[in-house]
Amino acid sequence: MSVVDEVLNANEAYASGFTKGELPCPPGRCFAIVTCMDARIDPAKAFGLQEGDAHVIRNAGGLVTDDALRSLAISHRLLGTQEFLIAGHTGCGMLTFTNEQVHAKLKDEAGIDASDVDFHPFPDLADSVRESVRRVRESPMTADVPVSGWIYEVESGRLTAVD
Repeated sequence: MSVVDEVLNANEAYASGFTKGELPCPPGRCFAIVTCMDARIDPAKAFGLQEGDAHVIRNAGGLVTDDALRSLAISHRLLGTQEFLIAGHTGCGMLTFTNEQVHAKLKDEAGIDASDVDFHPFPDLADSVRESVRRVRESPMTADVPVSGWIYEVESGRLTAVD
């Protein structure tokens, strides 16, 4: 069975008992989280969420990129979120490579010149979270929203504040 078939079967089982179609668009707990796309993070479990509670924005590294800022601005200005959490995690793959390594891999394996793309790797997890928090605080679109930084420990499931 292909992955698509597995997903469709699981979706059918989920949809057959689905009862949350009437949830409002704005998140009920009025906050948004930016976190990593890492498969070891289940945001619902890690952050105590149910459907409809919060906006969860995921990308490689859990970084506040321009696109994440766009999503946070929409979340706050149009959908009423009042607080942001930025959560990096231990063992993040973004700590393991440089832009040059990704550029070379794309060129060698696929003949793709991506030398103009910044993949946003980082050498220090806490500094990366601090930088994302700083970006939220300094953006005119989100500067008035309380924001905090966190590290999710994939080894224990615990959150630790980043000062």
